[in-house]
Amino acid sequence: MTLLVNDPADFAAEALAGFGAAHPDAIRVVHGGVVRASATPHGQVATVLGGGTGHYPAFAGWVGPGFAHGAACGNIFSSPSASQICSVARAAENGGGVVLGFGNYAGDVLHFGQAAEQLRAEGLDVRVLAVTDDVASGPADETALRRGIAGDLTVLKILGAAAEAGLGIAAVHRAGTRANAATRSLGLAFDGCTLPGADRPLFTVGAGRMGVGLGIHGEPGIEQRPLPTADEVADLLVDGVLAERGAAAGAVGGSERVALVLNGLGATKYEELYVVHRRVSERLAAEGLTVVAPVVDEQITSLGMAGLSLTLTFLDSELERLWAAPAVTPAFRRGHLTPRPPRTDDLAAARRTPPVTPGDEPSRALGALIAEALGTVRDTVATHERRLGEIDAVAGDGDHGIGMRRGAEAAAEAADRAVVLGAGARAVLTRAGSAWSESAGGTSGALWGAALTALGSVLGDSGRVGPERAVTGARAAVDAVVRLGGASPGDKTLVDAAVPFVDRLASDLGDLGPHAAWAEGAAAARRAADATASIPARRGRARAHGDNSLGTPDAGAVSFSLIVTALTPRFQQETHSRHAPDLQEENH
Repeated sequence: MTLLVNDPADFAAEALAGFGAAHPDAIRVVHGGVVRASATPHGQVATVLGGGTGHYPAFAGWVGPGFAHGAACGNIFSSPSASQICSVARAAENGGGVVLGFGNYAGDVLHFGQAAEQLRAEGLDVRVLAVTDDVASGPADETALRRGIAGDLTVLKILGAAAEAGLGIAAVHRAGTRANAATRSLGLAFDGCTLPGADRPLFTVGAGRMGVGLGIHGEPGIEQRPLPTADEVADLLVDGVLAERGAAAGAVGGSERVALVLNGLGATKYEELYVVHRRVSERLAAEGLTVVAPVVDEQITSLGMAGLSLTLTFLDSELERLWAAPAVTPAFRRGHLTPRPPRTDDLAAARRTPPVTPGDEPSRALGALIAEALGTVRDTVATHERRLGEIDAVAGDGDHGIGMRRGAEAAAEAADRAVVLGAGARAVLTRAGSAWSESAGGTSGALWGAALTALGSVLGDSGRVGPERAVTGARAAVDAVVRLGGASPGDKTLVDAAVPFVDRLASDLGDLGPHAAWAEGAAAARRAADATASIPARRGRARAHGDNSLGTPDAGAVSFSLIVTALTPRFQQETHSRHAPDLQEENH
């Protein structure tokens, strides 16, 4: 149980501040997390890890030479926001690009993905790696659905070592991807953990029993069994992980050499782990496997959960070299590295929004038009806030309306400020997207932020924007939502309205022109949003309600249709005005 707490809402921030005070020679605290205190060679790829607080040493404890350049730290068991990730990445990057690494959880996928879109819009080369090692959380033929647990350590250590070795960003990302494909983990829980300030654990396991297939965010196992002896626990873990030996070893050419992590989850301590490891090492030797640089330790905890997990990563010569390479961090040390000089740059600059590079005259005019359109979005969402909340409450948590209002208000305000600074279309949309995500939070905030950023990347900050390019931008915005959210039409999400909108817009552009095509796209979005009432939820928070969501449309699809409908008259009026020549039909 988490006993030493002040205000539970401040727990994560206070823990981070204390960690920084404890390791002043190793790390520096920045907005959203920590970065190395030592200087990074110019041109070296930066690896930025992250996830929720509650898993120490992951992820802040792994920051240092030979491992990570920075770690973004969210709230308890919650993903850091995109702005936190961007802040840490900006502070960590030194000319070689950034690889973002994290466990494959929906919130992390969404927010790290959105951060990648934002950083790319700023001109950085960014790659993304989600760890998917947990054999209990998805079928063997769909490993991309699996979550990341203690395999984070081996995969992300190899990723960081590849960067330390001076490899280019493509090779660094490839090494991490190969390590992930060769990694399998299985965990067991003997009791649940208690969140700071809570008076009961997230789950309990009866006396003499254990949960098989736990998650590291306080999730119980997928089944409960009687608690066996330590050797039987070891056998269960080894058998579970080696059930996929062929696929994991095959990912690196059929290796018989493995990295091993026997990980304690917070309350199962070292002597118990060593008792289990004794049997694990015997079993692996009998299977003809050679263990390289084993780690028996607490490396990915879940607050005070009682339990443990076993991870094996099959190694070829490259991955073995990277796994065994030196690393010096507050919580993971291997070998020796020559001390690095301290960094002397201005870390506060990482939090500051990059300055606006003024757009040319056509793009500034389009930026002003976009800012006015975002004012319409703000007003539309405010008008329908209560209705959107009521729809969301049927199969969700009821916060869609308030979240959309907060996001739209912040986006409109940021866009207006950018216009005053002379921003072009890209800068206006990038700043608006960042503000929407930061203020709205949640899934809708991340998705709308990513959509605006992707649209801006296509429109740019210079030159005229004809109808075809505008439609390409709309398609990029929808593609960003699909890519980050992982939903498809029919899953009862925003995508159900967004895809028909952009498809109709694109198909009607040549015959009807941009203005009428927009109106037809908006009508298609309204019909599609209404139609979501007839399908069960398959994605997002509402998926747990299944058929109970029948009869109610999806709140995200409805809000999207309301917005594009509200923009129809403004689009028609303003694109013919002298203030926005960019979007006039090119043959007029």
